Amino acid sequence: MRDPDDQTPLSRLSRRTALTALAVVMALLWVLDVAGVATVAGLEGSGVWWRLVPGVVAAVALLLPGRPGVLAWGAGVAVAVSWAVTLGLLGSVTPTFAGWGLLETLCLLLLLVRTTQDVTPPWPAAVLGAALAVAVIAAPTRLEGGGVGFSFLLTFPTGGAVGLGCYLRSLDDRRRRAVDAVRQSERLELARELHDFVAHHVTGIVVQAQAARAIRESAPEQVDPLLRHIEQAGSETLQSMRKLVRVLREDDGRAVRPGDLFAELGELVAAFAERDAPATLQVAAEARQARPDPEVETSVRNVVREGLTNVRRHAAGSPAVSVRVGLSGEGEGEGGGGGVRRLRVEVHNAPPARRAAPNAEPLGGRGGLGLVGLAERTEAVGGTLHASRAEDGGWRLTAEFPLRGAVTGSPA
Repeated sequence: MRDPDDQTPLSRLSRRTALTALAVVMALLWVLDVAGVATVAGLEGSGVWWRLVPGVVAAVALLLPGRPGVLAWGAGVAVAVSWAVTLGLLGSVTPTFAGWGLLETLCLLLLLVRTTQDVTPPWPAAVLGAALAVAVIAAPTRLEGGGVGFSFLLTFPTGGAVGLGCYLRSLDDRRRRAVDAVRQSERLELARELHDFVAHHVTGIVVQAQAARAIRESAPEQVDPLLRHIEQAGSETLQSMRKLVRVLREDDGRAVRPGDLFAELGELVAAFAERDAPATLQVAAEARQARPDPEVETSVRNVVREGLTNVRRHAAGSPAVSVRVGLSGEGEGEGGGGGVRRLRVEVHNAPPARRAAPNAEPLGGRGGLGLVGLAERTEAVGGTLHASRAEDGGWRLTAEFPLRGAVTGSPA
């Protein structure tokens, strides 16, 4: 569930620095391996250059994309080549000090960490990890004299690699369970709200049906418009039920009463401004005339609440917080067949006067789960959610939701 686009500039810089350092170390070890083989080649002839192959294969396997299937195949090939060279040199008459590659050992250790962490089925991960560990420990036996001392020393980094991979795997599993728990909680909460959404539409259907029965004799010309309204309300009810039953997830809080969206947003912003930091709510005039689906209204409320909660947690002391609601991607008007209209919601906070620690998590950062469920909910109703650093150094949470149309003259 971790999106690379959500990485902070600090994390991207750290990743690039680590990769650069790893590349430098690998290059240095490769130079040492080449120098050792070149020395032996001067004594035994050029036929010894094939001993560099395990290091090259292991390096290529390490640099392959991080998908578990590709990683497993790459690690398997690296193990096979390493064992083939080890057995080949063990059976040779004249073992040499240039048979053990340092680059090969480093790459096999890193492959051991990645395999233990990322290969999903436990048994393949255990078998492949064991093969990698034994290959690392057995590689020094290619040396003249057996290299038993080096093999013993390599048991310590090998055990450390296994432990690190298992620890990272446990962290991934813990996060996966936490994300599943958040989604399950949202499903249960939305199941409780489903009644409110459906009851709103069905109540309107019942009232209009009763009105049609009451006037069918005295004003039959009014029956047809009432039937059209009943049909429209029934269609909206089915659409809402399909979306809500499909996702069955909702964030904390009560349902938004239809038509009261902007009043409730005003209450949220006012409460935040009273307790935490100066905050304003700006709603464009055309947005006040929009008629979003009930599930979209609830999602808009949740975006604003989550954004304000994250400001409270991660940007305490922000001098200004703004919540803006408007329209984007407008069409040509109702019935005009124009482009898709979207309701845009943005929560932005200016950077606080006192900066957080450099390693602090960003708004809705990698460790938080609040935006995980919110993103699922937003996408479920056809919207998009994005959190990023703003131009002024603060943070911006933006969501867009599709609209069926606008009702001119709707009350604010």
